[in-house]
Amino acid sequence: MPKLKYRFRVLFENFGVSKPTTELSKQIVNAGRPNLTFDQVELHVYNSRVKYAGKHTWEDVSVVVRDDVTGAVSKLVGEQLQKQFDFLEMASAASGIDYKFLTKIEILDGGNGAATPVVRETWELYGCFLSEVNYGDMNYGTSEPATIAMTIKFDNAVQVNTAGDQVGVGQPITRTVNDVTTG
Repeated sequence: MPKLKYRFRVLFENFGVSKPTTELSKQIVNAGRPNLTFDQVELHVYNSRVKYAGKHTWEDVSVVVRDDVTGAVSKLVGEQLQKQFDFLEMASAASGIDYKFLTKIEILDGGNGAATPVVRETWELYGCFLSEVNYGDMNYGTSEPATIAMTIKFDNAVQVNTAGDQVGVGQPITRTVNDVTTG
């Protein structure tokens, strides 16, 4: 059975000021999972080249939420933006710890109601901040709900196994020194 795209939830810790932030989680329309890219380093050796993986880069994650009629979602997003930068006083936070948050993307098994959902995979994104927020448009010609699109930048991501242990990405690998010429 494959993982199904619609069986997920996104949780935010230390997002905005209001508690709890579950209203934001309830209004998620879609969310991306982390994507990783390694710089390619090329080492020139005699009459050949050796390539190896350099520094890694986590690509931004986008999350789209419905803007609810109570204003709770736009209020939370606004609180987070205000934590990052005080738009009234034109002052920024003293350091990243003052505004960064944790994002958890959980892939679920589909349980609901009496059958509590089982978390099959969790991505924890550390050092998150909003780099872009698009409040969308209003339109008389459609019946779709209003949405807010957020772009999240983050410092690091790890996967958590079903036992709740952080494993990095995939499974932990024992590091050894290898004497094989291929690596």
